Amino acid sequence: MTRQVEMSPNDGDRRVLEAVRQQQGLETLDQAAEFVLRRHLRKGVGRLGMPRGPRPTGRR
Repeated sequence: MTRQVEMSPNDGDRRVLEAVRQQQGLETLDQAAEFVLRRHLRKGVGRLGMPRGPRPTGRR
């Protein structure tokens, strides 16, 4: 199921999306927004499996 969300980007958002659009070779700001959202979701999901708190360093 696909959901659509209407967003009204401000000038700062448009500048960022335009930079992403140019960097990624995309045609529209909508494509840039989708790219940013998908990347954010992928990175967020990847972090779910990582333990929190201090991690041991060095050899065991």
